[in-house]
Amino acid sequence: MTETVLSIRGLTATFPASGGEAAAVAGVDLDLRAGEVLGLVGESGSGKSVTLRAVLGLVRPPGRVGGQVLWQGRDLRTLPEPALRRVRGGEIAMIFQEPMTALNPVLPIGLQIDESLRTHTDLGRRARRDRARELLDLVGIPAATRRLDDYPHQFSGGMRQRAMIAIALASEPKLLLADEPTTALDVTIQDQILTLLLQLRDRLGMSVILVTHDLGVVAQSCDRMAVMYAGRVVETGPVAAVFERPRHAYTLGLLNSVPRGGGPRLPLRSIEGAPPPLTERPPGCAFAPRCAFATPRCRSERPALESVGPDAAVACFESDRVAAAKDAA
Repeated sequence: MTETVLSIRGLTATFPASGGEAAAVAGVDLDLRAGEVLGLVGESGSGKSVTLRAVLGLVRPPGRVGGQVLWQGRDLRTLPEPALRRVRGGEIAMIFQEPMTALNPVLPIGLQIDESLRTHTDLGRRARRDRARELLDLVGIPAATRRLDDYPHQFSGGMRQRAMIAIALASEPKLLLADEPTTALDVTIQDQILTLLLQLRDRLGMSVILVTHDLGVVAQSCDRMAVMYAGRVVETGPVAAVFERPRHAYTLGLLNSVPRGGGPRLPLRSIEGAPPPLTERPPGCAFAPRCAFATPRCRSERPALESVGPDAAVACFESDRVAAAKDAA
């Protein structure tokens, strides 16, 4: 079995709120292997982006983070800030959502790449300039030498996303956290960005966690997937296996809501209701109020994430019924 490079156990992230304490992440357990692309999926507000920020120590007070984040044998949660800064951007890099707001609008793209190189490498000024040009070439930005002096507003949406990837790859990290890198891009550019990420994964030997709400992106680019709901991971497994036979009702609902071609036109089946407020989670399974398979036990007892076969786990008391429903569909 491939070596596990990142192991997350009991990760929590809470924030003060008017109605009490809001738990954006409520006990996440995840493993990532070397060279693997893991898709993290779920509705908006399920805790995907906060999970990535908590891994890198980017949740600042008054937010509070708990749990364990083991990266190559070191617990990032216990590292002093100077050591964590060397890991952040050096060994682990992140592509943030919305490159127009993540990039500094008053600094040229070349200077923003140079900041990362200056922090995480020993290159001189001229060598950093050459490396920045190489990075823009690597991510497919034409006329790289000239574009180094351009500002973010002079790039299209797809080119800004490529520039964000270039900044993230500046120090050749071993782990890339990609937070919805294809959101708001047209399908042609989306395909180019995903293809680029997979090529860079193979070229640099990176592992990738890809946050998305698009199951088509997961099917196209990921090896395994983890489904999040209300701040917790409710199902994990190889992409093909989860798509073929989901074991959690929420995963089944997500798959049923995806349009399908090639057959008679049928109405989309949406998931009724809405996720619970972060300050008012139900006592049992958080999905129980929206679940057609829920029993009294589901409403009173919270299911743990347990193994259901090779490389798969689910947090559901009625997983066999859910899988049978998929088989019968």
